[in-house]
Amino acid sequence: MEAEQVAGKVGLATIARAWGRIGCTGFGGPPTHIALLRRLCVERTGWITAAEFEDGIAATNLLPGPASTQLAILTAWRLRGIAGALVGGAAFILPGLALILVLAALFLAGSPPLWVRGAAAGAGAAVAAVAVQAAVALVPASWKRAGARRSARARWTGYVVAGGAAAVLLGPWMVLVLVAAGLSEVAVHTRRQAAPGPGRGPRRRGAWPLPLALAAPAGGGLLALAWVAFKVGALSYGGGFVIIPLMHADTVDQHHWMTDGQFLNAVALGQITPGPVVQTVAVVGYAAAGVPGGLLAAAVAFAPSFLFVTLGGPRFDALRADPRIQAFFGGASAAVIGAIAGSAVPLATALQHAWQYAVLAAAALWLLAARRGVVGALLGAGALGVLAAAAGRPVG
Repeated sequence: MEAEQVAGKVGLATIARAWGRIGCTGFGGPPTHIALLRRLCVERTGWITAAEFEDGIAATNLLPGPASTQLAILTAWRLRGIAGALVGGAAFILPGLALILVLAALFLAGSPPLWVRGAAAGAGAAVAAVAVQAAVALVPASWKRAGARRSARARWTGYVVAGGAAAVLLGPWMVLVLVAAGLSEVAVHTRRQAAPGPGRGPRRRGAWPLPLALAAPAGGGLLALAWVAFKVGALSYGGGFVIIPLMHADTVDQHHWMTDGQFLNAVALGQITPGPVVQTVAVVGYAAAGVPGGLLAAAVAFAPSFLFVTLGGPRFDALRADPRIQAFFGGASAAVIGAIAGSAVPLATALQHAWQYAVLAAAALWLLAARRGVVGALLGAGALGVLAAAAGRPVG
């Protein structure tokens, strides 16, 4: 009650400053964003209780799209309703968006300086290792969620394998596999609940989780860009890094907005800039249609997060309590782990020069063996790329 009374007095200007500061300093992805939001809202100000904050993390992890962005929007929504959600979410997103568009203009220029091309080639070489590290980090929680039953763990393994194969073979249609994995787990849950047993009758039938959109990709132009951005924002189950396999085939193979090397650069920029990783889509938009394209892609990608929170916030408790919803995301998020890991295959095969594979190996050791941070890996890889360019190695 005390936290609610304090929260009601928080002004929009205060929210803009506090969430904007996190948007400017939130290097390191979702773990950093969550820690900063907890420190602000729970530990330092007491605006939100610890239990409410943990419930918010659990609820946003059930939603498709960028979880840490949705948590930022949700915490601001708890303080000042829809106005707070809009102000806090925008303040969290915009600093990183502005920076990534500036960097996109530098890295995607027609004739960037040699050191820029070297840094881009070096950082891009490490991206496949970052994908593997992101997948590995998701395994413990997902495996625990599957439960101790041997059949459940066998299904979990099958979903992971299916997601990995889809990332390598299906490109933009990979989302169908993620949805199918979720619906398969719902079917198993429904069948188990309907089975007769002591003291257990048929459960009330509820609505099955439905995919938000499964239309075919648009033909081209801004409509195609908007579709790619929508998939990133509304259909990316399991966290920000699943955007890589979702975007790669559309961006490089189908629409030819970027080369493989430029796409690797876009992913690297999304990792080293503050704010949500999903801002990578703004680089794709910039490559497709300049600054207006970058702004359009970002707006479309982040719009579902605002809608999910502002329209669904009052129902999050019911969402978390619905076993069908839990089952759907249990299956879909297992497939996501495979998809993220599988995306490392096309990312690694896109490398053009032998020295880049050496950088990739070093990044893998840094991230997987030494268990160090992603930002350090990408900055170090970029520095190695600058040295390679200075030594006369090919970087184009």
